[in-house]
Amino acid sequence: MAAKQPPLMKKHSQTDLVSRLKTRKILGVGGEDDDGEVHRSKISQVLGNEIKFTVREPLGLRVWQFVSAVLFSGIAIMALAFPDQLYDAVFDGAQVTSKTPIRLYGGALLSISLIMWNALYTAEKVIIRWTLLTEACYFGVQFLVVTATLAETGLMSLGILLLLVSRLLFVAISIYYYYQVGRRPKKA
Repeated sequence: MAAKQPPLMKKHSQTDLVSRLKTRKILGVGGEDDDGEVHRSKISQVLGNEIKFTVREPLGLRVWQFVSAVLFSGIAIMALAFPDQLYDAVFDGAQVTSKTPIRLYGGALLSISLIMWNALYTAEKVIIRWTLLTEACYFGVQFLVVTATLAETGLMSLGILLLLVSRLLFVAISIYYYYQVGRRPKKA
């Protein structure tokens, strides 16, 4: 007959510090990795640290996105509801021949403003950059169109000059944030 074996004793690894350290060393956690990070579990080591992937937002980016969304929405509503007044404010007393193009402009601006409002609530770097690029392109094209209209008509007013200067400023701000969001973070 076989000899009777003594009952196995359970080892409490939670209380055995040496056993815990050996287990962590075998799993490869608890020590520093190549980036100098200390992982508390194998899962965090495999999945990575989400802090690495968050966008380091430049100072004032969210304020600029909010101002842009409000600006696009306001001008869109004004172009849809009051096309005569919008045209009069920009071209200082020139008569509107047709309201349809101004209302179409308002509809396009309203569509862009919806994109701006949605980009305000995202943390994805690509979406933020695309909306900033869209904004810069819009303001650049608007600057060129108004400049060409000035060359054709010869009309010059304070409203048009303010519009041109503001568009150049908006292009510069949008491009600045576009490059700041796309910049690679510095290694610490």
